[in-house]
Amino acid sequence: MDLSEKSSRQSLIPSFLYGSSSAKTFGLERMLHAAPLPAAKVQPKAFVIPAPAEPAGKIEMYSPAFYAACTAGGILSCGLTHMAVTPLDLVKCNMQIDPAKYKSISSGFGILLKEQGVRGFFKGWVPTLLGYSGQGACKFGFYEFFKKYYSDLAGPEFTAKYKTLIYLAGSASAEVIADIALCPFEAVKVRVQTQPGFARGLSDGLPKFVKSEGALGLYKGIVPLWGRQIPYTMMKFASFEAIVENIYKYAIPRPKDECSKGLQLGVSFAGGYVAGVFCAIVSHPADNLVSFLNNAKGATVGDAVKKIGVVGLFTRGLPLRIVMIGTLTGAQWGIYDAFKVFVGLPTTGGVTPPPAAAAGAASELAKV
Repeated sequence: MDLSEKSSRQSLIPSFLYGSSSAKTFGLERMLHAAPLPAAKVQPKAFVIPAPAEPAGKIEMYSPAFYAACTAGGILSCGLTHMAVTPLDLVKCNMQIDPAKYKSISSGFGILLKEQGVRGFFKGWVPTLLGYSGQGACKFGFYEFFKKYYSDLAGPEFTAKYKTLIYLAGSASAEVIADIALCPFEAVKVRVQTQPGFARGLSDGLPKFVKSEGALGLYKGIVPLWGRQIPYTMMKFASFEAIVENIYKYAIPRPKDECSKGLQLGVSFAGGYVAGVFCAIVSHPADNLVSFLNNAKGATVGDAVKKIGVVGLFTRGLPLRIVMIGTLTGAQWGIYDAFKVFVGLPTTGGVTPPPAAAAGAASELAKV
């Protein structure tokens, strides 16, 4: 066999079969130890975990999960803040019931400290926490529900034109329900805070109250409570929505969705504080009535007006209540919106269009 024929035959056979022993060994080692590079590149993609910001993890607006989140945010918002200001509330209630003894905020704190000690400042914190947690759940949860419900009834054009009326109607409807949850706890709280020796708290105060005035007595103050809370809540939500919208419109030089979450929560607190000042002024006469009726057995609204006076209804304990309610309302909106951000929802207010208006805009675009 000549050299050219041998060379052509070898060209048809893999080189490592006819090469030298060292070449064969090197060739085999290369094949055995070769890494499957394409498979290694593809594999990691199968184990990617979606980030929390991805659409799949978000709560859909106006879904049952959305209303549940708003309800939970309301519990935290109202329950924790009202419990935190229990000392201020205690002084305020005593100033309303016995102004001759509790003449000012500073003297009120001094008297309570002397008579009851530091522990006495948190008297009634349990009914406060439970009552306002229930109220907050209904207030915020039902506000979001009624706001959408009335927007859908009104239609996109009327919702955009009369949005303040939507806020007022939604908040008033929510508060009617919220006060039914609050009223029994409020009755016991006022009695515990303003009648020394009546009870230590809710556990012994509730049975004592029911034994004295019956179960229906727990709702004796429901009408004055509605008189206090409905105007308060209407002002709280409508003025907050208007204030926040104007802050984003005139005070911040960029759209809301381009602002950081920290800035948005700061706007929520500021809007809530200003709204709280208006709330305190509007609802203060009824607050005096509630304190009087829950403290005095068998008392009526007429008795309260006669004893306190019309001017007294508007002014007695007002400065302290402005400080308390302003701080309280600002903190409530801050906590509520912080919780919404935590679960992936947008903060309240600003330039977000009402749901009915958004739906109407979408249908118009579909027609085009």
